Amino acid sequence: MRRREFIALVGGAAVWPVSARAQQPERIRRIGVLIPRAANDSASLARVVAFEDRLQQLGWTKGRNVGIDIRWTGGGAEDIRKHSAELAGIAPDAILAHGGATVGRLLTATRATPIVFVAVTDPVGAGFVDSLARPGGNATGFILFEYSLSGKWLDLLKQISPGVTRAAVLRDPAIGAGTGQFGVIQAVAPSIGVEVSPVNVRDAGEIERAISEFARFSNGGLIVTGSALTAVHRNLIVTLAAKHKLPAVYFERTFVTDGGLISYGPDVLDQYRHAAGYVDRILKGESPVDLPVQAPTKYELVINLRTAKALGVTIPPSLLTRADEVIE
Repeated sequence: MRRREFIALVGGAAVWPVSARAQQPERIRRIGVLIPRAANDSASLARVVAFEDRLQQLGWTKGRNVGIDIRWTGGGAEDIRKHSAELAGIAPDAILAHGGATVGRLLTATRATPIVFVAVTDPVGAGFVDSLARPGGNATGFILFEYSLSGKWLDLLKQISPGVTRAAVLRDPAIGAGTGQFGVIQAVAPSIGVEVSPVNVRDAGEIERAISEFARFSNGGLIVTGSALTAVHRNLIVTLAAKHKLPAVYFERTFVTDGGLISYGPDVLDQYRHAAGYVDRILKGESPVDLPVQAPTKYELVINLRTAKALGVTIPPSLLTRADEVIE
């Protein structure tokens, strides 16, 4: 073999694997998403879009290098259990989970797959993580708020309706966050001059009966605490508050955009964007162990003036000037 032919042959052999590798498709990573809402819930759909948009900004495009498997549970415990097992079974590279009910089930199903959570109230108390700074397992993420915020809702209720002397507190008794939020509200109630009573939110019938009974007596108002079930029954709760002319304070803005009176809580949409950043870091090799759980840095005050007018409630100017959003 001539020397020139030998060099060409060796050179071609060296180049061939590189070009072949360049033509191979990029590896597709898999992300599971578990949301305890109906698949047509507009607020949840907007959050998923925010999550996907942020992932794309970070270089992850659906169909090219990432696949996203979404499971909608409607908030029911059995659906959450079933879909948690399904997602764990497909062994994705990471799972995004909304709320404590989903995280608890996912951690029962897998201790190997990295989980990034949003809108969880007390991940340490629930046993999801060892501490906020050092999660210690396969889960990390973003908390909804600290329990101390719950007392602020009662204060807001008194500000917008000074005549309120009774408050029904809607909570999920099956989760620690439900009793934790009610405990804080109950502790501050005497100093504000309001008598509080819990209303369980296990199903629609229970909610309607309890609120209707509560509304038989005057000077009442509602506080809706954070949970998957209160969010699932969002439209029913807002409708009942309007029907019985009850001023109500909610834990997130979606209640107010759907006709509720006032909300004070974190920007959950923003949490989904930050969660995409954590998922990106995990897909690039980092571990949940090294990603601290983060608390909100800003809370939103949202007021619906149309609802206030319908209820005959006058919003103090001091609250209007502080509001992040006013719906007119």
